[in-house]
Amino acid sequence: MDIARMRAKAAAFRERLEETKRKVGDGSFGWYPYGTLDNFTVLDALLKGPNRDLGAMVGAGPVVDIGAADGDTAFFMESLGISAHVVDYPPTNFNGCRGVRALRDALESSVDILETDLDRRFTLPGQRYRFAFFLGILYHLKNPFGALEALAEHAEYAVVSTRIARFNRAAVNVPAPGAVNAERIAMCGVPVAYLVEPSECNNDHTNYWIFSEAGLRRLFDRSGWEVLEFATFGNTTDSDPARADGDERAFALLRSRR
Repeated sequence: MDIARMRAKAAAFRERLEETKRKVGDGSFGWYPYGTLDNFTVLDALLKGPNRDLGAMVGAGPVVDIGAADGDTAFFMESLGISAHVVDYPPTNFNGCRGVRALRDALESSVDILETDLDRRFTLPGQRYRFAFFLGILYHLKNPFGALEALAEHAEYAVVSTRIARFNRAAVNVPAPGAVNAERIAMCGVPVAYLVEPSECNNDHTNYWIFSEAGLRRLFDRSGWEVLEFATFGNTTDSDPARADGDERAFALLRSRR
């Protein structure tokens, strides 16, 4: 199935899912506020040529949605007849994984849910996956190298997104001489990762590593992945780890070399 068609199906399924959420919601928890199925719009922009046939890469599955929020992507895959699993960690999930479990019950779904801390032990419900969705989770991990390396042993293909930065700080609010980040440094051509303070990036203490583009590409290579597609979105001129308007996201389609 071409990504354009899959994008249209994802939009239609989102309407059904939002209606289900309105019926299921009882006020005891909040739903994840960002539309994860919107990622299929980004994938439509990312994928080129033969890689636009995302359906061929996914096949009959199984697929795994890692850092799944309320599981929208996994439930969408299941609606296409594809076996899907969810992996998330309640202490860092927006609603403690209550949303994904409530939706599974309401949809009478067979999606398998595994609650696990990927920083402590990279465990997945299945041994082998045709495709992994690993979107928006990499910079929330203390050990992104280990996670990607382990995933390469389990998945044939993966789509990964994470926040990256071109500079270590914004040009405004210059620190005092001698302070951390006193000098503004261009990082985009250097294979590095920036370790944020607990409140520095979106005031979220679960954010850790913000890679430069060169650093992310090298991480993919050294952890066992071949990059099939790569693009960045958002602030693609002067991104940094701290500002909301300095947010730049990298999306990549990967194929395991393992």
